[in-house]
Amino acid sequence: MNGTQPRQEPIVIHRAEGATGGELILRRVGDDYEVISNGVFLMDTRNGESERLLVRAALERLPGAGPVRMLIGGLGVGFSLAEALRSPGVTVTVVELEPAVIGWHAAHLAPFSEGALEDPRVTVERADLPAFLRGTPERYEAICLDIDNGPEWTVTAGNADLYGPAGLDLLGGRLAAGGVLAVWSAGAAPAFESRLRARFTAVEVREVPVPRGEPDIVYLAYGL
Repeated sequence: MNGTQPRQEPIVIHRAEGATGGELILRRVGDDYEVISNGVFLMDTRNGESERLLVRAALERLPGAGPVRMLIGGLGVGFSLAEALRSPGVTVTVVELEPAVIGWHAAHLAPFSEGALEDPRVTVERADLPAFLRGTPERYEAICLDIDNGPEWTVTAGNADLYGPAGLDLLGGRLAAGGVLAVWSAGAAPAFESRLRARFTAVEVREVPVPRGEPDIVYLAYGL
């Protein structure tokens, strides 16, 4: 015997029609869950280090110790939201397009979001993020985006505009004075980094090693 663990076959837990068409699947592999959109892997519950860093790094960059209004784009499996609520004084608006994803946090994904959807500091908006940003007058001390596999690998075609100059202007317009924009990516996106540097005074790039492949990346931008 060579000690190799047998591959565990995924078990489909739920199928749902996606908000923009296609199919969204929640499946279990051993003790973990995966979310698949139209056959493309989106996320799983195996680690979450970079999703937590997305929030933690944004909070660390904020000046002062006052109340923080945070916007999280994309509920995912809940790692970012749970991390945000570990900080006192933070209230969170989560914008999630897929009703199925929100529903999964009432059962299968609740341990990973740590029941955060029941926290009175949390508001969940079932909406398309670009449309929400255009329609709200609210400003946030931190905006954390994790709605795609990265600026160059978007889940929906409409999301691509968020990472262009007009989208960065929109995001910048929703930041409060001294606010921070944090963007998650499954890999380096040099063209997006250049656009960030053209729009914001300061940009940081944080790499998070992963077991296989290139590191996850968290982009931080601040200074309007």
